[in-house]
Amino acid sequence: TTLSAGTKQNILTLAKLLDEFEGDSQFHFVVTTYSSKNKRVFNQLKRKYATFYKKICDYLFDIRNQTDNTVGGHIKNLKSFFNWLNTDLGIVTGPFYKQFYVWQEDIPIIVLNQEQLRFLIFDVGFHESLTPKLQRAKEIFVFGCTVGLRVSDLLTLKKGNLEYTSNGMYLTNVSKKTGIRTTIKLPPYAETIVRKRKHRGSHLFNAIGASNLNRYIKEICELAGFTHEVQKIRRKRGKAYVVKNTYGSSTRFCDLVSTHTMRRTAISTLLNLGVKEDYVRRISGHKAGSKEFYKYVKYNQQKVDTALDEAFKKFTQKTA
Repeated sequence: TTLSAGTKQNILTLAKLLDEFEGDSQFHFVVTTYSSKNKRVFNQLKRKYATFYKKICDYLFDIRNQTDNTVGGHIKNLKSFFNWLNTDLGIVTGPFYKQFYVWQEDIPIIVLNQEQLRFLIFDVGFHESLTPKLQRAKEIFVFGCTVGLRVSDLLTLKKGNLEYTSNGMYLTNVSKKTGIRTTIKLPPYAETIVRKRKHRGSHLFNAIGASNLNRYIKEICELAGFTHEVQKIRRKRGKAYVVKNTYGSSTRFCDLVSTHTMRRTAISTLLNLGVKEDYVRRISGHKAGSKEFYKYVKYNQQKVDTALDEAFKKFTQKTA
């Protein structure tokens, strides 16, 4: 079976992790083929895999100090690797790996609210106060907060992704991750961002790395005054704890904003504005029933607040 580039990278990352795990823990694990129907052999292998799972989880949690989601990602890759051995290569290892629990945690997503996004889009004074480098980064950020593309797709957009019709300018894209084609009509401010770019080569935006953009976004949000403190809660072995910064206090909002915030903000903004979920999914490229998309619906707090305000207003009017 031909493996995708992402799958190959996951396997290489897993191999490096297992090598470091073996070196640090001095625990040697060998994949054993399973063909015996002997119950004693079955139980031996079952204990062997259970011990391996416990050892590697202890290593990731206690030595690497990783959280549930990070550990869960490694375990998920580990299960995928065993599944690949069994189903694609015909190396029968037994069903023991299927019992590996994939740790996970429910992390509230970080998004800009409508007021913050409007400020970045329309406040001319703030825009002009930024350096040219930050101005360009802000425009990319605003564009990303509008179209909802993954950052890997956003930064590789080309002028060929634009379509011009009598109804306006459209952005089309085929996701590198899912292969899903999306089309979105650009609002006037996003059209302005596109038209003012001095294109060099075929790309829509001048070359900028995701790590640099991530750093610029945090700086822009700090300068914009998005510095209120928020609790960053993570989990280890299912137990919640508050993440403190280097000064021992809660984390600022601007420090949590990242390139991932663009896609999340775009989806949440559209949902807040009343766009139907199936329309938003057509724009974001999520499939129906997507767990990832459900997170945006679940954490759509502004929409929940508005609904509650309206409900209590009706309740108050009827009882007054």
